[in-house]
Amino acid sequence: MFYCFSMLKQVESFFMKLPNIINELKSPKEVENFIKDLCTPSEIKAINERWEVAQLLYKKDKSYREIAAELKTSTATVTRVARFLFSELNNGYQIALKRMK
Repeated sequence: MFYCFSMLKQVESFFMKLPNIINELKSPKEVENFIKDLCTPSEIKAINERWEVAQLLYKKDKSYREIAAELKTSTATVTRVARFLFSELNNGYQIALKRMK
């Protein structure tokens, strides 16, 4: 139990530092290279998939099933992204999507 709590604290600490780390990078290429070093190809694919789902959900012109079929992903992934996009208090997707317009 202590190990899990300790690991959670380490993860929280890293996520508090991550925006500052990315902000210190000087170009989109540096950010790309950092992410490639930080994440496995599978993790990058999963992040990209969630971002694509979020963009389609944000447009509000397709059903969850249509989005899942178009992106060849599961409806569970679409539902999970939708929860964070529309219901959770983080608003990370909302802020990023609004700024991307």
